Amino acid sequence: MSEVKLAATVRTEFGKGAARKIRRAAAVPAVLYGHGSDPIHLTLPAHDTAMALRTPNVLLALDIEGKGSELAIPKAAQRDPLKGSLEHVDLLLVKRGEKVTVEVPVVAEGELAAGGNLLEHVLNTLSVEAEATHLPESVTVSVEGLEAGASVTAGAIALPKGVTLVTDADAVVLQVLAAQAEEPAAEAATEGDEAAEA
Repeated sequence: MSEVKLAATVRTEFGKGAARKIRRAAAVPAVLYGHGSDPIHLTLPAHDTAMALRTPNVLLALDIEGKGSELAIPKAAQRDPLKGSLEHVDLLLVKRGEKVTVEVPVVAEGELAAGGNLLEHVLNTLSVEAEATHLPESVTVSVEGLEAGASVTAGAIALPKGVTLVTDADAVVLQVLAAQAEEPAAEAATEGDEAAEA
């Protein structure tokens, strides 16, 4: 995974007013924490940060003004519920070679067996442990030809080299459901209504 470089400045003003001022200046407030050190309050460029966060578990190389360079991964991002713009970002400080636990999206590929079956995502993400500089963006699962009643457990999913599963291996991630016919249920409801009216 490649690193995304972001320029960061240390924040000295806090509170809602200061955060609004930062956002008006096309920036986003952030906090960098981890390794037992005191949290560092930062300001990041809003557009570049939003673009970087489109990649799950992106590795950020922060060039912090006056403090040098640090590596971090995003832990939480708060967004404006209406505009979708970034409001605040929590970052976890990481070191090269260090293992971290992250949530990785599960991507299903392939066609189910014929018959109009439905694929249910019981889990949308897997919890995995990997080196901070080699975090997978996602894991892909083939559902090619799976029949109704089939399921895929976390332990059956092939993970990239150096990635360890943290989610319970027996946890169902995907399952194939038989297509349901809705019309008989609707007819039964109508018959029930007629009986009630009589």
